[in-house]
Amino acid sequence: MTHNTPLSPRPLRHLSEVHRRVLTAAQLRSHGVTTAELNEHCRPGGPWQLLLPNVILLHPGPPTSEERLHGALLYAARESAPGVPAQPTAEEPHRPVYAEAMITGLAALTLHGFSATPPLPSLDHVDVLVPRLRRLRSSGYVRVLRTPALPTPRVVKGLPVAPVPRALADAVAELTEGEAVRRLLTEAVRAGHCEPAAVVRELTRAKLLHRPHVVDAVDSLVAEGRSIAENRLYQMVATYGLPDPVWNVDLRLPGGPHLGGLDAYWPDQAVAVELDTRAPRQDDDALWSEYARKREHLERLGITVVHITPKKLRERMEQQAAVVRTALMASADRDPAAYVVVLPR
Repeated sequence: MTHNTPLSPRPLRHLSEVHRRVLTAAQLRSHGVTTAELNEHCRPGGPWQLLLPNVILLHPGPPTSEERLHGALLYAARESAPGVPAQPTAEEPHRPVYAEAMITGLAALTLHGFSATPPLPSLDHVDVLVPRLRRLRSSGYVRVLRTPALPTPRVVKGLPVAPVPRALADAVAELTEGEAVRRLLTEAVRAGHCEPAAVVRELTRAKLLHRPHVVDAVDSLVAEGRSIAENRLYQMVATYGLPDPVWNVDLRLPGGPHLGGLDAYWPDQAVAVELDTRAPRQDDDALWSEYARKREHLERLGITVVHITPKKLRERMEQQAAVVRTALMASADRDPAAYVVVLPR
């Protein structure tokens, strides 16, 4: 059997190019390659090489980045049948589904389009996320990370990739330089990959918020997220023709207590907008209770409070503008609100 000899009577034409270049030993056997032939082809100087345990690269040269990623997933994926990583989908019958495995960490962020991460060819290892109970060890350039519950992967360039917040947490776990962590978190928010709350939630689950350089980066992340959300709020008012409010104000009762800060307020209609830019931490319940108390107090005074999250502003700005417009129009049908003093914040 030579390098150009067909693998078996079962052709590989149905596979994509990279899937013909990297296969598991079980897949090769299912295509008629015997163990003896496999060993012969993978000998030193042979036409094939062992990329990872039971994962074969079907050419003698260095693997490409695509081949390394594909090989990592083949190594980590749970095989649902001999030689088959998992059943293909009906929509893409010739694309394998890598059951219980996805790319995470720095490699995943690079696939998501981050500029602050190294290019794929320069990564020393590829992180692969699998269920906690899988009996699988890190090997070669593949680092196996475990989780009690796999997130739903995103498909990027045909590969299952962890969502950005989870990939960030796995990447940050191995970084010791505060500036590197800050760059990643800032790009995640600034480039619109995700909201700060989702990132902090994953960092909390990963028990990373006790590290000082991570806490510092999170504080910068929250400030960045608030700034972006405020700019989107300004954009919403301008784009959808809402009347100009007074921005970033504090309300007080005349001679009385402080009622709280608001991001936008329409005094004539007694309508307020408050951005929820909380970063979920251990005191999240207390923070939410404070939000709720302030809102209930203002509404008892006849002030309508519209609560908007950064995610809603980013994904459904027009809908949020309609909510604010409805509140402004409904003010004519409400009893007059209590008089409050409006001060700059």
